[in-house]
Formats: sequence, C-alpha cells, structure tokens
Amino acid sequence: MTSLSDLTDEYEFLDADDRYRLLIDLGKALEPMPDALKTDATLVRGCSAAVWVYPTVRDDGTLHFLADSNAAITKGIIALVLLTVQDRAPADILATDIEGALAPFDLRNQLSSNRTQGIPNMIALIRATAERYA
Repeated sequence: MTSLSDLTDEYEFLDADDRYRLLIDLGKALEPMPDALKTDATLVRGCSAAVWVYPTVRDDGTLHFLADSNAAITKGIIALVLLTVQDRAPADILATDIEGALAPFDLRNQLSSNRTQGIPNMIALIRATAERYA
C-alpha cells in the first residue's frame, strides 16, 4: 500500500485529469467490502454518493476499516482518508490531524462541492469509532 507522503509527492505533479485517475485507482485498490456490510448502519450520512464504512478491531487493538462507495471518485476519496488512519490504535487515530494530512490534496478545489461535502462526515465517523474503542 502506498504511503500518504509518497502519494502527496506524486499528486503535486499531476494535472487535474491525472489527479482524478489517481483517486479512482486508489478506490479500486480498496479491500473489497462484502455487500452484507453495506447497510443503513454503515452508511455515511451527508454524502452525495452512497458511502459505507465498517470498522473492525484487530487482535492488537488497532482499527481496520472496510469502505466502499457507489461512485468511483468518492471511493478514491474514502481510500485517501483511510490512508491516514488504517490499522492504527484508536488513540493514534484521535491524535491524527486527518484534515491536515489531506490538505496537500486540496480536494475542495479539485472536486465539485457535492463530492467533498461528505468528507467531514467520513472523518467524524472514523473519529467517533476511535473514541468508542479508545
């Protein structure tokens, strides 16, 4: 899996079309989420596309998230968000500046507002999950 800093370096040099492609490829690389987990309970509210996030707790106490979306670019965005928190301890996730980590990607200016409006909700859900397990 690509690290967020490698991705940030690469992203900087891409034009808008290639940035879209990079996000779509990120989404395609997400671990498959079983359809049975795509329920009302795992649906992220306030996203223009359907986004599902399902947390699991690993034996070592770290959180592993499964996620999916019915829109390719949105799936890429959630993959990007997950890069900041995947397989980390709840306390680490709570201490992570997710918005700051995503700032270099300048998603608000790269994508239409209806594509980015759900990002704070995705982050809030991840933080709420981390708080439950911290």
